[in-house]
Amino acid sequence: MSESSRVAATPEETAAVGEALGRTLGAGDVVALYGELGAGKTCFVQGLVRGLDIAGHATSPTFVLVNEYHGRLPVHHVDAYRTSGLADLVDLGLLDLMGGDGVTLVEWADKAEPLLPARTVRVQIDGVGDEPRRITITRPDPRDRATSRGSPPGPPRDVGREAPPATNRAGDVCNPRH
Repeated sequence: MSESSRVAATPEETAAVGEALGRTLGAGDVVALYGELGAGKTCFVQGLVRGLDIAGHATSPTFVLVNEYHGRLPVHHVDAYRTSGLADLVDLGLLDLMGGDGVTLVEWADKAEPLLPARTVRVQIDGVGDEPRRITITRPDPRDRATSRGSPPGPPRDVGREAPPATNRAGDVCNPRH
């Protein structure tokens, strides 16, 4: 396991850290995002999807629960904030998404922790408001990632849902302070 930490003083720096991570991701990777409301998780994701060659603007799926983006790899962006428990996430198809050929991003990942595979890349963003952000990225051992890629815990479920397109609402963009 490796851990790196960086301080981001601006939203652009937060997005740049996400973009750098996005360039390193491959099919089957899962990224878990942790941080308080307003910490900059969506700003980080906007950079991350740029690193995956996705054109357009990533928005928080708080109300639609899952956004899908297409670039170098398909990306499933899950927001667990409004879910009531693990059953909601299983019904949403999280296990299927994590077992797919794209990248799965999970905001408010603490709510999904028991479902996350060992190979999950964990991103902790600390700081809110005008504070600089400390972004800590913990990556699994590369050997663990290679042997467990595409193998989430538990049996996959066919939920058969299609996420509606995301709407742009206040807070979906990198705000002036992250």
